[in-house]
Amino acid sequence: MTIAGVSAVTLLLVLIAGFGTGFIGYATGAASLVSYPSLLAIGVPPVLADTTNTVGMLGTDIGGLLSARKELSGHRARVIIYAVIGVIGGVAGALLLIELPPVVFEYLAPPLILFSAITIVADPGKRIANANATVPDRDDPRRDSWWMWLGVVFACVYNGYFGAGAGTLTIAVLGLGRVGSFHEINALKTVIGFGSNVTAAVLFIARGTVNWPYAIALGAGCFIGGALAPPVTRHIPANIMRMVAMVAGVLLAGVLGWSTYR
Repeated sequence: MTIAGVSAVTLLLVLIAGFGTGFIGYATGAASLVSYPSLLAIGVPPVLADTTNTVGMLGTDIGGLLSARKELSGHRARVIIYAVIGVIGGVAGALLLIELPPVVFEYLAPPLILFSAITIVADPGKRIANANATVPDRDDPRRDSWWMWLGVVFACVYNGYFGAGAGTLTIAVLGLGRVGSFHEINALKTVIGFGSNVTAAVLFIARGTVNWPYAIALGAGCFIGGALAPPVTRHIPANIMRMVAMVAGVLLAGVLGWSTYR
């Protein structure tokens, strides 16, 4: 049985990969550890896999945001500002992807993801003590360090450009910026990812560079996985979540590095 020229079995596998992507993406920021290699494995070319992955990943963002209202409570100002930065950064990153040679992002991704993963678990300064940590005036973005804002902007552009490991990078930046507990940072990371993903997706769709059967199947799975992740992960200690995010990031860097540099 085929649907839109694609076998039903293949679409089911993509749907399952999407579920894993949604859950892992919200929990660790390393969503593309599942989705991007899965698309490559079924024969989708790298750039088309990246654009299709970006569209499908909207399911993770939407599902995660709908279920993470508790974690986002008290961060109204940052939610608005991060979403706007994400939109602008997503457009810039998508344009870079369209205009630059594909080999550029293939070589950039592995070392950046690895660095971000190590930063998460190292937690310099131990600024996030535990899952229930609070930060005075936590919804006052004016108190955030200038370098953190540069990091957020870079993460948004990178997310629109390539996306693989962008969540890991964003968690690292927000963690160093001490904007809240690890679980709050996870939710804010999803806000940033949604802003950049949605604008990048619009550009990719307008350019006709999306494999729709795979994008729809991936998006459906991502939505389910992303929606289930917040109520599950909020009961897991922050130190464990940091370690899981680090391991997922290292694995993603290894998978992408092996396929790129071998």
